[in-house]
Amino acid sequence: MSFFTKRQSPDALTFWEHLEVLRWSILRILLVLLVFLIVIFSNKEFVFDQIIFPPLNSDFLTYRLMCKLATLLNFPALCPGDFELKLMNFEMSGQFFAHISSSFTLALVLSVPYILFEIWKFVAPALYNNERRNTGIVFFSSSLLFYLGALTSYYIIFPLSIRFLGTYEVSALVPNTISLQSYMGTLYILVFSLGIMFELPILAFLLSRMGLITREFLQKGRSFAVVIILILAAVITPTTDPFTMLVVAAPVYILVEISILVCRK
Repeated sequence: MSFFTKRQSPDALTFWEHLEVLRWSILRILLVLLVFLIVIFSNKEFVFDQIIFPPLNSDFLTYRLMCKLATLLNFPALCPGDFELKLMNFEMSGQFFAHISSSFTLALVLSVPYILFEIWKFVAPALYNNERRNTGIVFFSSSLLFYLGALTSYYIIFPLSIRFLGTYEVSALVPNTISLQSYMGTLYILVFSLGIMFELPILAFLLSRMGLITREFLQKGRSFAVVIILILAAVITPTTDPFTMLVVAAPVYILVEISILVCRK
């Protein structure tokens, strides 16, 4: 009996056979991660020059769009102006480990749809046809929302945070010296945290279908949600300034409103 034939009749599988199926799923995920890791690691110039470092200067897409919007609205203060931030490396192996960590992080981000697909394929045989169809939609939406959150962080939250914090000075006597590790750590935390937090509508949808929450329940708790969002934003942001916290909290609050809409009454 083939592997896929046994998957179609989960009741016939023993506990150890289920573990064998799970083992192969994990191995395939690791293989996909390894392939992405090798490809990304081999393209160092493109990864750093075109993805990781562009937000360091005013030529980045977000800043250029803000300047065009400032001209359109006749509001010059909206344009960030010309600036360029410099990074410093203080550790002997800092740049090498930055190369490895960035390769692994991007490989993990690109592998999210396949990881969710493997999870869905593992649980699908135990579901009815209508459940399998709905579950497939949920997993597809989860991938879409994760990337939407990651892109929102990369193009909006992270550039604005870098522009504000990188150029903020208490005195001209104290120039900013930003370490490579601090910059990349901020990037990773914001991208992953926003990607995960954008899964909130999916979580609300599932809990609603399970009968654990309702639309009215979320509406009554909206004010508490605002406080919780601000606390979470303060925790996940790598800095302590209120600007970054509010920039992170704003899209999350929009997600709360979407979560209320997708819940059953």
